[in-house]
Amino acid sequence: MDQIEFFDIPSPCKRVCVTDKQGYCIACYRSREERFSWLTLSDSQKQKVLRLCKQRALKRRYLLSKQQRQQQDLNPVTPQFDLNF
Repeated sequence: MDQIEFFDIPSPCKRVCVTDKQGYCIACYRSREERFSWLTLSDSQKQKVLRLCKQRALKRRYLLSKQQRQQQDLNPVTPQFDLNF
């Protein structure tokens, strides 16, 4: 049984509408189908899409931080010594 929603579930759209390689918006993390059908989805379907978007955002942040760590490992920063005595 679905929980009754008293308020409309707002769209997560950030008005960017640029997709990544996987076809997800880089701002709201929805697929093309999820974006186009948002107004016709039921509240439970919208909540499912929002959960998926949150998972996609967390995965993207994880992959970006992993990529940054790998780049730092490849290009280690060598400390500069102060030559002022």
